[in-house]
Amino acid sequence: MKVIDQIRNSDNTLFSFELLPPLKGNNIELVYRAIDPLIPFNPSFINVTYHQEEVVYKNHPSGLLEKRTVRKRPGTVAISAAIKCKYPSVEVVPHLICGGFSKEDTEYALIDFHYIGVNNLLALRGDPPKGIRTFIPEPDGHPYASGLVKQITDMNHGKYLDEGLRNTTATNFCVGIAGYPEKHLESPNFSYDLKYLKEKIDAGADYIITQMFFDNQYYFDFVKRCREAGITVPIIPGLKPVATIRDITILPQVFNIDIPEELVKEIQRCKSNEEAFQAGIEWTTQQSKGLIAFGVPVLHYFTVGVSENIRQIASAVF
Repeated sequence: MKVIDQIRNSDNTLFSFELLPPLKGNNIELVYRAIDPLIPFNPSFINVTYHQEEVVYKNHPSGLLEKRTVRKRPGTVAISAAIKCKYPSVEVVPHLICGGFSKEDTEYALIDFHYIGVNNLLALRGDPPKGIRTFIPEPDGHPYASGLVKQITDMNHGKYLDEGLRNTTATNFCVGIAGYPEKHLESPNFSYDLKYLKEKIDAGADYIITQMFFDNQYYFDFVKRCREAGITVPIIPGLKPVATIRDITILPQVFNIDIPEELVKEIQRCKSNEEAFQAGIEWTTQQSKGLIAFGVPVLHYFTVGVSENIRQIASAVF
C-alpha cells in the first residue's frame, strides 16, 4: 500500500524508520539485524537510503596520490527487494537522489523499482560528495529535487524520456520529499525555502518527511508556515535520538540544526556514551509523546544502523 494511503486510512500515528545499506563487504544480515527488533511495533514502512559515489585518495610509496571514485554503500535496489521478500507486511521506501544520476539513469532506476513491485519513493536532491562544497548535477541530470519529482510523476502518467515510445506502462509511485523545520543549509531564509518546497509539492509529491529536530516547537512552526504557504500534504516528523556524547557537537555541524540547551546540559553530565545513549532515548521518547499529542500522521526515526534505541522508544510510545 502507498504511504499516502496508509496515512489516509489510519486514525492513529503510524511508526516508520530509516536504515542505511551496509558498507561494501558486509551482507544483508546486518540489515535484518536492525529491522527484526522493530517488527513487533508494526512499522508501516522502512526507508532505505542511497549513497552516491565518493572521491578517495590513496597514498603510494612513491609519494603520489591516486584519485579513485568508490561507492561505499551499494545495493539500494537489491536491499529493497530483499526487505519486500522477508517482511511482506511492511512497505519499503527507497531513496532516489539527483546526485550521480542523469535523467536516463533515473528512468532506469525507476523501471527497476517498478519491476520489483516498489511503489513508494523518497525523492531527494542529495548532498554534495564529501570534500565538495557545492552540489553539481550530472550532465543531463536534475539540479533540484523538483525536477526528479516531475520525472517520477511523468512516468506515473506513462510519459518516458523517449517520446517515440508507444503503449507505455504507467508506473504507480507515491513520492515523499524532504522538508527542513530549521531551514535548509543553502536557503537564505524560510520564505525562499518554502518556495522550493512548494515547487516539489506542485510537481507531484504526496507527503513530506522532515529533517531531524530536537525541539518540537521547530516542527510546530514549520507545519504552520507550510499551511500558510498553501502546502496541505501530510508532514511527517523525522527524529534521531542522540547516541553519543559527541553527537551534540557533530550533529549541528553536519545537519545545520539546533540542539536545545537543556539536552546539551543533560548530555554533558553523562560520564560515558552508554549514559548519553540512554539520555537520548529519554529525550526522544518525550518528543514522540508530544508529537503524538499534536496529531502527527507518522513518527519516523533515523536509525543510522542502530535500532536498540528506537526499539526502547517504540516500546514506550506505541
